[in-house]
This record gives sequence, structure tokens and C-alpha cells, in this order.
Amino acid sequence: MAKKAPNPIDKHVGSRVRMRRMMLGMSQEKLGDALSLTFQQVQKYEKGTNRIGASRLQQIAHILQVPVAFFFEGAPDLGDGPVNGLAEAPSPAYISDFLATSDGLALTKAFMRIRDAKLRRRIVDLVEQIAVEPVENGNGGVEH
Repeated sequence: MAKKAPNPIDKHVGSRVRMRRMMLGMSQEKLGDALSLTFQQVQKYEKGTNRIGASRLQQIAHILQVPVAFFFEGAPDLGDGPVNGLAEAPSPAYISDFLATSDGLALTKAFMRIRDAKLRRRIVDLVEQIAVEPVENGNGGVEH
């Protein structure tokens, strides 16, 4: 019997749990202890393998010091159409996926510590240039 793929919403909520836990510098083990669970169960929640029930999500929100709605921000649209005629602006999943990585989190934390807004803007401009312009590869060639 083939494994069932995790529900996209469960994956999204789990990735938001992981992102927030990492932002706080909390280990899976520490979150698991606060929930009376093993770190393996926390891993399953974060991967979306296991669905997080409403009361458990409320508990996680309290521990991670965010409102429950935080876990649904940028959730994928499942094609059910607008609610009450209102369509929500799409939020790219790649942003939350990037922020859930250790590199994304480290980059974001460091960037937010830069107090000078003009300097932050110059860094963004620099990164955008690097991402677009060809780069010399050191062998006399050019890579894109």
C-alpha cells in the first residue's frame, strides 16, 4: 500500500511551526517536552506527515508565542474559490519554504539586525544584481 501524500495545508502549518520554533532557537526536543511529546512526533507535525489537531495547535501557538492564525498565513489555495466573494492575495510558498531553512532564517535574522534602512536597501540591490548578472567562474569563463 502506497503512502498517502501529506495534505498541503498540513505541510504549510507544519513548516510554519518549524520556522517559528527555529526563530526562537528552540529545539524539536524542547518543543516536544513542552507538549509532552517526543521530538519524533514534533518532526512528523513539522513535515505535515501527522495532522495537528485544533487543541494541540492552540497549545503550540501559546508555547511559540504567536496567534493560531500565524500558522495559516500564506497557506496554499486549494481551489475552493473565494469565500464570500473575497479573494485573498496569493502568498508564494517558496518564501515560507526559504524562511524555514537554516540559511533563510540566519539571513533574515542578520538582515533584520541592520538598523540603517538605506544600507538594507543597498544590500537588497546588491543581491538582486548578483542574482541577475553573470559571474566569472575563476577559469576565465562566465556562469549565469
